[in-house]
Amino acid sequence: MKVLADYREKFFDDWYQFNSTGFFVVVCLLYFAILLLKRVFIIADIAAFEVLQERGEMWVFDIFLGLQYLSVPFFLAWKFTLTAFLLWVGCFMFGYRIIYSDLWRWVMFSELIFLIPEFLKFLWFFLNPEDPVYQDVVAFYPLSLINLMDYELVDKRFHYPLKALNVFEMAYWFLLMTGIYFLSRKKWRISVYIVSSSYILFFFIWLIFYVIVYK
Repeated sequence: MKVLADYREKFFDDWYQFNSTGFFVVVCLLYFAILLLKRVFIIADIAAFEVLQERGEMWVFDIFLGLQYLSVPFFLAWKFTLTAFLLWVGCFMFGYRIIYSDLWRWVMFSELIFLIPEFLKFLWFFLNPEDPVYQDVVAFYPLSLINLMDYELVDKRFHYPLKALNVFEMAYWFLLMTGIYFLSRKKWRISVYIVSSSYILFFFIWLIFYVIVYK
């Protein structure tokens, strides 16, 4: 990890002290843009929604989509807060003292990795010459386990976990480990232990809980 060690100080000196509020707004706007692109170029081409459009009933879905827009900032704020708290507890258990606001900022920065699959999903259906099926849109997640099988043959309770287990999630783990390594200025090995025993452990507990309670 010599490359990370060499880059650590440069990272903090050059640009880590970015404005948290402004960056949060940018992340929200990027998610808004993805939702809008899906609505205009993908959802509008789905046969079932075309029927709703012809009947003048599409406003019901647009209200639902509007609620999604409104929920984005609250969902992201909750996600960043919970993830940063889990990492903070993990650091505390290993005797590391890291400022919570610094962890929160890093978690927010790491969220950018999840914009990549959202954009790839949009491109996948946008460039597909065939009209999409809504269930296909919902089930699809780039480079995830669910795309290695026919989702229609899989119990619905496993759809979300199989989508959640993807390459980008693992890249997110690596980013969190890098953040702990940067912020603690300690060994990389300990950073791996901290993230594995806090966020990753909670992530798998959540997936197991979801499968158990799904109806």
